[in-house]
Amino acid sequence: MPIVETIPIGQRAPWAAFPRETSVAPAKRRILETANRLFYDEGIRSVGIDRLISESGVTKATFYKHYGSKDRLIIEYITQRHDYVRARFEGIIEQAETPAAGIRSIVSGVVVEVNSPGFRGCPFLNAATEFPDPRHPVRVIVADHREWYAEVLTTLLRALGHPLPGDGADEFVLARDGAMAGGYASDPIAATTAFTRLSERILADVSR
Repeated sequence: MPIVETIPIGQRAPWAAFPRETSVAPAKRRILETANRLFYDEGIRSVGIDRLISESGVTKATFYKHYGSKDRLIIEYITQRHDYVRARFEGIIEQAETPAAGIRSIVSGVVVEVNSPGFRGCPFLNAATEFPDPRHPVRVIVADHREWYAEVLTTLLRALGHPLPGDGADEFVLARDGAMAGGYASDPIAATTAFTRLSERILADVSR
């Protein structure tokens, strides 16, 4: 079952709404937070269970009680990353006065992220490179996340009156991918400046 969903109609923002996250046990949260840091900073496959247990400050029994295996933790890590982005988008869209303002706020968030200390690229693209089989559960979650991301943008662009909202969303996602990859590999300022410029061109298509 996909972790992403179609965007329902919300009360405040008519173009989108998102479900809320549920709470987890403190020990499980510590393990997940440790995995979130280590998997992103060093790569998923390079971090072993013993290190996760040690840096989480839990016992081996507690780790296996909550996750049972590293594979289950990896799935939870990717799912948590999606939930984080979804919650962040919820806040952005709920505060935006218009769909255009929402898109520009999303752009600003990407710019801040790429230029932040410790940025190592898109966590979803990073994860996809470590799991080459497109049928692997990690790749399925990554694909679902990207489909959801594009659907959010499509909905915003459609509400804005874009003539081809799906195409515009695809262009936005591709530009965002380029900013993430280029910002990590080379010059983050140049990458995010180009991304901002391209996103404004997509928005400008509304008035053509």
